[in-house]
Amino acid sequence: MSGQITETTPTSPPSSGELVFPPDPDFVKNAYISSMQQYQEMYDRSINDPERFWSEIAQDFHWFRKWDKVRSFNYDVRKGPIELKWFEGGKTNITYNCLDRHLETRGDQVAIIWEGNEPGEDAQITYRELHEQVCKFANVLKAHGVKKGDRVSIYLPMIPELAVAMLACARIGAIHSIVFAGFSADSLADRIVDSTCTVLITADGTFRGKKPINLKSIADEAIKKADAQMQGKKVEHVFLVKRAGDAISHDFVEGRDLWWHDEISKASADCPCEEMDAEDPLFILYTSGSTGKPKGVQHNVGGYMVYTAISHKYIFDYHDGDIYWCTADIGWVTGHSYIIYGPLANGAKTIMFEGIPTYPDAGRFWDVVDKYKVNQFYTAPTAIRALMAAGEEFPRKRDLSSLRLLGTVGEPINPEAWMWYHKNIGHEKCPIVDTWWQTETGGILITPLPGAVPTKPGSATLPFFGVKPVIIDSESGKIIEGNDVSGVLAIAEPWPGQMRTVYGDHKRFEETYFQMYPGYYFTGDGCKRDKDGYYWITGRVDDVINVSGHRMGTAEVESALVSHPKVSEAAVVGYPHPIKGQGIYAYVTLNTGEEYTDELKKELVAHVRKEIGPI
Repeated sequence: MSGQITETTPTSPPSSGELVFPPDPDFVKNAYISSMQQYQEMYDRSINDPERFWSEIAQDFHWFRKWDKVRSFNYDVRKGPIELKWFEGGKTNITYNCLDRHLETRGDQVAIIWEGNEPGEDAQITYRELHEQVCKFANVLKAHGVKKGDRVSIYLPMIPELAVAMLACARIGAIHSIVFAGFSADSLADRIVDSTCTVLITADGTFRGKKPINLKSIADEAIKKADAQMQGKKVEHVFLVKRAGDAISHDFVEGRDLWWHDEISKASADCPCEEMDAEDPLFILYTSGSTGKPKGVQHNVGGYMVYTAISHKYIFDYHDGDIYWCTADIGWVTGHSYIIYGPLANGAKTIMFEGIPTYPDAGRFWDVVDKYKVNQFYTAPTAIRALMAAGEEFPRKRDLSSLRLLGTVGEPINPEAWMWYHKNIGHEKCPIVDTWWQTETGGILITPLPGAVPTKPGSATLPFFGVKPVIIDSESGKIIEGNDVSGVLAIAEPWPGQMRTVYGDHKRFEETYFQMYPGYYFTGDGCKRDKDGYYWITGRVDDVINVSGHRMGTAEVESALVSHPKVSEAAVVGYPHPIKGQGIYAYVTLNTGEEYTDELKKELVAHVRKEIGPI
């Protein structure tokens, strides 16, 4: 790791004068990693001897056959095709590691706590029950011709059947492609076509707060569009989960559509796992690309399994018996890695939440924390800012004393939201893990380890084990050494959770991530490394605005705007300006009860000038 890390304590804050929060002494007592020295020693081992480090961690999983080689890779397009391999020759199955291996020791322990859209609508599913449902649905898939390597599209709301479907696919070696249930028919069709899915799993409908969503009609429209483009292939089977019931009407296509509950009731609960090569594909998850065509990010079995489990254990300091809640949707990578695969591989109790944070009111998150006595809570800065705007009375009315750790994901968190989260939700005792990562990385890359690393509001802090961040000068393409520097964030060597390719388009994979700076994985994000060696994500490199020669990240301007007491959310874009080159458009959402006036507009302009400087 470039740059020197300085350990910080309340009595010796860094020279920049930023706020620094050392780990709470009570938290440190039971933390897996409880000092900067321990973190540094483990980190150094992971960088200096990665084969041994990851081999020791991988021993804790079930392998049908042990690997021959821990890793091999080429990161340099000038030397040949980009290739990444972990645990080569090893045979395993991620569903076996998430379910079967726990049956003897924790079969009757709750695996998934499901909290529905409506308060009072809930379910608890044990490891044994989940295993039985997964085996049954895996047999249903096999009975309808699904085999290893086939792609299965999943378009479901946050209901237990979503977890069952993905684990069933992984059990038999089918590659799941989960599409967020908020996406349009066109988006779903594009994803079905790109991965040539002949099976779709969906629901009759769902609810988002009070709003009904006719998922089946959207799916039918998507199938019609996809079938017209798939050249001789078509969606042959649609498995339909009854979620909305009589509340939503839809068509049922005889010969194609099958009711989930009918099929699963006929299936055997005995389904041996497919022995998967560590480098066999596990899933495809689409993320937006600069060309407009979504990229099918492909993750493979072995490395992803090991990385998500170990990062979940150490970053969230997950201990046996804890109640862990990541509020993400499984339609995004956060849900794949940190609701299902990582937590279940660790034998965790993980919450799946179907609802939204503001229904029936802005206290819903805190109701759920109180109801289940949640220990780790992981959400997005957007949600935090929305709940912050709703006011402090909502969290104040609930008992949040069970919380031990808070996390953020999805975007850099502005310091004001961090402080609100720290005071009102964490009661100034819970460490906050501000996690930086991407769909492409499979798991968290830069984060504080909660029992070891002092935190700074707005900084993702330090790299996780095996992650070697570098900062590159975008003009010269050279590595910038030392601290107090800014540039483009890249990663120097592979880690096990990294994507292996863009599905069906390896050339695009190489061009997007490895051509810009040969020998490095290009993240697309800007970054600064401060005087203490801490990393601060400054926004997408392509989201840099240049106003009168002044370069700034949109995230920087957005952070300045949301630091104003009347502002809840802000999005900033550049536009062509005849004199300055670019001007700034800001789209601003005000807190509840605030009204837009010309005076407020002037106030916000002055506030941004104050926060960033006159432009």
